[in-house]
Amino acid sequence: MCGIAGVLNLQPREPVALDTLRRMIWTLRHRGPDEFGVYRDDHVGLANARLSIVDLAGGSQPIGNEDGSLWVVYNGEIFNDPELRPGLLARGHRFATHCDTETILHMYEEYGPGCLNHFNGQFAIALWNRRDHSLFLARDRLGVRPLFYTIQNHRLVFGSEIKAILAHPEVHTTIEPQALKQIFTYWSVQSPRTVYAGIYEVPPGHYLLYRDGQMRIEPYWTLDFTEETTTRREEDYLEEFEQLLIDATQIRLRADVPVGAYLSGGLDSSTTAALIQKHTNVRLDTFSIAFEHPQYNESDFQMRMARHLGTEHHVVNCTSADIGQVFPEVIWHTETPILRTSPAPMFLLSRLVHSYHYKVVLTGEGADEFLGGYDIFKEMKIRRFMAQDPSSQLRPLLLGRLYQDIPRISKSSAFLSGFFGRDLDGAQSPFFSHQIRWSNTGRTLRFFADSTPAETPDCLLALPGSFARWSALAQAQYLEIVTFLSPYLLSSQGDRPAMGNSVEGRYPFLDYRVVEFCNRLPAHLKLNGLNEKYLLRKLGRSLLPAEIWKRPKRPYRAPIQHSFFPNGRTLDYVQELLAPEAIRQTGFFNPLAVEKLAAKAAGSTLLSEMEEMALVGVLSTQLTAHHLSHPEPLPAEPALPNFKLVDFVIPQPKGTP
Repeated sequence: MCGIAGVLNLQPREPVALDTLRRMIWTLRHRGPDEFGVYRDDHVGLANARLSIVDLAGGSQPIGNEDGSLWVVYNGEIFNDPELRPGLLARGHRFATHCDTETILHMYEEYGPGCLNHFNGQFAIALWNRRDHSLFLARDRLGVRPLFYTIQNHRLVFGSEIKAILAHPEVHTTIEPQALKQIFTYWSVQSPRTVYAGIYEVPPGHYLLYRDGQMRIEPYWTLDFTEETTTRREEDYLEEFEQLLIDATQIRLRADVPVGAYLSGGLDSSTTAALIQKHTNVRLDTFSIAFEHPQYNESDFQMRMARHLGTEHHVVNCTSADIGQVFPEVIWHTETPILRTSPAPMFLLSRLVHSYHYKVVLTGEGADEFLGGYDIFKEMKIRRFMAQDPSSQLRPLLLGRLYQDIPRISKSSAFLSGFFGRDLDGAQSPFFSHQIRWSNTGRTLRFFADSTPAETPDCLLALPGSFARWSALAQAQYLEIVTFLSPYLLSSQGDRPAMGNSVEGRYPFLDYRVVEFCNRLPAHLKLNGLNEKYLLRKLGRSLLPAEIWKRPKRPYRAPIQHSFFPNGRTLDYVQELLAPEAIRQTGFFNPLAVEKLAAKAAGSTLLSEMEEMALVGVLSTQLTAHHLSHPEPLPAEPALPNFKLVDFVIPQPKGTP
């Protein structure tokens, strides 16, 4: 795992300054502290910060092909590298390393952009072709690894994180208000936009190719929830699912360093850890979070599962005070406002992993999205049931089984009918499953200076042509994945807090083969009645104690109000950033509305769900703006240990203007 950055000159000019590339990659040192490397010629500069995991001695980047016509820097893992390499050798390709980075080069030589269809991995790739002066940027199918770019002053500047792009002296940006409103409605800015004006992400499952003065961005993989038409026994589905998940887990253990696993105490991470123990010889260490507040704490189930597996188990005890203290650093890593404090404990967890000298952990992300695990899928199903008989007094009672993690939500029939019974006549809308969430979250816009609604993002305006033919569950899954999984869960709660401590997360449930299998499943094998992740629970019976595989889904959450306002006291930085003058200076929010919210949070009254989201959103926006206006000072000569330079810059004759 690594961080990458680079600059392509779009018009003839002087080569990219070496000092600029060094400073850009220095900002990503947390992603790759082991080695640093730069490639330069008269057109482009590529840079890499390496977290060495595979071929520790020989995998230094940048890496070139045999004749030096292709050069690559790369962030990620190609898990099926051992399966791809023999075919390349048979075609005459010669390898100088045992690293998967080099395989990317030779696959690109063979297949061009089509090489991406052969990769099973999580990656962000930057590949320069010296022959035709083309730059190829690519991102994995589901957006596990980040990749951003901007075009300013006739330069294409890219990086694994936006801070690397902003380290270029000619790149400037501001926070974009409409993108900010998307966060306060959909939980995240929707691809390809970011919260920064003029800075974009390469969308998941896409590549960018710049050649001959033209840039094009193309998809190479898309989500498809078309159910298979063949009729199979449930046991056949279960057998195929188990074999796919076993292999997805095994290939994600490929590394030349020890690999651990997160253990939340729930079904997903427990299954992953159990498969490792049952089907490999790996000595497994597991890691988890324990909260002081019982509302969030799952440590009993974590310890029971660790004892069942016989793992060496490590726990970080997370208090509300810890969250408040580390939150500014977390936002420096997320580089975007968020509506939850959940990334903060994940950052503390990865710090624990790092302290035990682990660089890689397997986790259970993705099971909820692709196997129907979230309450929003049940909510959709019940609301569609209610829409068939809106006058029923009994059907709304099913909603009492939802959102057990939100203790302040009323379970009375009148409340449930009124809250979830809205817009039942809109059941034919493609957004029916998420309308209540987006409407509820969108109420936070009342704290904006300008409370007009957020723009509908491109990903919702251009739904797939087959969307209308998918099941209602599949439609809801698609919306959840494109608006939440990659832009928030795999970023602010996944890649960023982990890589902030030089830890790589790997996700067996996000293996594209597992994903495509789950997307073809009949809906009842995912959400059976109101039983979520039905097929996974069937698998769990053979792997896990009953108290684990029978557990209902418990969403991961973290304390908010008392993290920033402990015992009626306001943390110093919170008071400073939420002060009316500070709110006026950034200009996004209504100072009086924020002042009232902060006063309520500091008092004895518990904030509502919407108010807590607004609090985190406003505070994280203020922190994001502060980090943008007060960037980390860039050293004139950054310390880059184990630095490698490949320089093809042609020296200019003396006296050349």
